[in-house]
Amino acid sequence: MKQGESGKWYYERRRTGTNNEGAYDPRFLRTYVDDPEKGKSASDVWMDLPSYQPKTVDKTGYATQKPSEILARVIAASSNRGDLVADFFCGSGTTAAVAEKLGRKWICADLGKFAIHTTRKRMIGVQRQLKAEGGDYRAFEILNLGKYERQHFVGVNPNLRQEEQHRQLAAREAAFIKLILKAYRAEKTERFSAFHGKKAGRLVAIGPVNLPVTRLFVEEIILECRKNRFTKVDILGFEFEMGLFPNALDEARAKGIDIAPKYIPAEVFDKRAVEKNQVVFHDVSYIEVKPHVTTKKGRSPTVAVELTDFSVFYSQDSINQAEQTLGKAKKAGSRIVVDQGRIMKLSRDKKGIFQRELLTRHWTDWIDYWSVDFDFESRREIIRVWNPEAGKTEEQWTGDYIFENEWQSFRTRKDRSLDLTSVAREVAPGRRKIAVKVVDIFGNDTMTIVDVAV
Repeated sequence: MKQGESGKWYYERRRTGTNNEGAYDPRFLRTYVDDPEKGKSASDVWMDLPSYQPKTVDKTGYATQKPSEILARVIAASSNRGDLVADFFCGSGTTAAVAEKLGRKWICADLGKFAIHTTRKRMIGVQRQLKAEGGDYRAFEILNLGKYERQHFVGVNPNLRQEEQHRQLAAREAAFIKLILKAYRAEKTERFSAFHGKKAGRLVAIGPVNLPVTRLFVEEIILECRKNRFTKVDILGFEFEMGLFPNALDEARAKGIDIAPKYIPAEVFDKRAVEKNQVVFHDVSYIEVKPHVTTKKGRSPTVAVELTDFSVFYSQDSINQAEQTLGKAKKAGSRIVVDQGRIMKLSRDKKGIFQRELLTRHWTDWIDYWSVDFDFESRREIIRVWNPEAGKTEEQWTGDYIFENEWQSFRTRKDRSLDLTSVAREVAPGRRKIAVKVVDIFGNDTMTIVDVAV
């Protein structure tokens, strides 16, 4: 900072010249300031920040992660403590992490499961850091607002005649089936009531666009399989009825029918992903837990939850995703296959001898994160809906409950260990529903609910 003959303070910076050699123009650009103690205005080129890559300690493994220093400068310069910061393509969650540390409120969103899962783990880490440092931090919620992509295929214009409404609904259902079959790379079939397509020797049944796949839906598939002597079926659905698996699959297997349930991912609505065959239908998993209730005279009862099993019905379609997630690069002469629900790597050594390497040695290998809500039905999911008759917005219960993350254990890049039993939580006597959520290494959520008497 310099002071001119007139007494005004200013700073100088060179201006880039326009000659072919790229030399600097010898003239300086002066910027005058009213108060030298406030420093100089930042230019639109920040050369004082560290490398564009985030520090090793902050790395999350997300491809497009930005350094915290960049977001810290942006947020500090454009907001005050208590202000709301929003990032609708949050990626690895850098915006949320920095905003929380700077005392800002924040809203982050992303269509990618891996982005949401990465941000969730990162924000839990930020909370733990602030707590250890004696700083303030707030609880956060993860809300799934993703059903809006399906609304195009649900409902019809109520102003149309009934016959036209039926025609419009049939056309939308046909478009939905066509979209899912294309994303799944399956061939359409016409002759069956329960099946919509076929792929690699397996029939394909697609669940409703706006409802979970139910036991009745699965039973109808089993009946048609037995009627036509089919033995292999893939069931694709956005949601599956709670408690449907593994019992329904065991019943089908006892009748000689191999059913593979798979989640329809949100990426099916991404036209580019469908065209490039990048849509992955993940296998459905199920959780087994064991609650431990402890009662002592004169004390409140406690409940701890033990995670006892996590199973995924893996199929050959899981191979590409498994290779990427597990970091097992495919080498010449090797391939990865599914053998009895486990993922194996087959390779041949220099002597031509085949070797088998089990990539999933234990069911815990597939778990990246799990958490517990000790009183699942304590908080209803409320939305605001406009009531045209009353002329105002009214609160309405959706019928669902909000999962509150009251305890969690997860793996980090440095610490790959995982606690399989939660802390013991003091609870009031009586019956309650405990919800347990598991996120696998692919970023898929699976939840189970157990009824516990305390």
